[in-house]
Amino acid sequence: MNEKFFDLKKEKQDRMINASLKIFALNGYKHASTDDIVTEAGISKGLLFHYFGSKLGLYTFLYDYSVKFMKLELTRGVDEKTVDYFEIRKQIELAKLQILKNYPYMQQFLDRSTSENVKEALLATEDLRNVLPDVYADIFRRADRSLFAENVDPGKLNTMLEYTVKGLMAEQSEKLSFNPDLLYEEISDYLMMMKKLVYHKSNKN
Repeated sequence: MNEKFFDLKKEKQDRMINASLKIFALNGYKHASTDDIVTEAGISKGLLFHYFGSKLGLYTFLYDYSVKFMKLELTRGVDEKTVDYFEIRKQIELAKLQILKNYPYMQQFLDRSTSENVKEALLATEDLRNVLPDVYADIFRRADRSLFAENVDPGKLNTMLEYTVKGLMAEQSEKLSFNPDLLYEEISDYLMMMKKLVYHKSNKN
């Protein structure tokens, strides 16, 4: 990647990044078109390739940028002293909300990347594949699961909530009037509903 990309005005950087995130998130690496990206960004194809060299170079940059940006926001957005599982999840979603305000398709891009099957895309990003899973593992390691009812499987609970959040995000992002704040409120409602169902009655707040 041409380091001079970061010499561009921030508005133009973000316009190019957001256009690329959107096309890759919606279509996957194989079917993402650089023609669609430059049209979405309002730039020439020559300019895109000047900074990133190729479609693979652009994808690699986006993945690296997204992982590092997400890690930073999660690290500083989740209070280390919080041990309530559902409060931790709310803080994670709030951190993602801040990201969505700047990069609406970043989370979907990262979600889509987990199911990529194009070898060159996988090889180009394999060194960073474990970064965010490790960040999440560190965050949830401090969650107090002793509050859970005995019949609750933490792994299945986590999977269910992840599917719920991804579904709500996909549903909201399709709306022309996509509003990250409303998405966060909806996710929070689901989390608080699940909290009442999962915790011991004596521990419900």
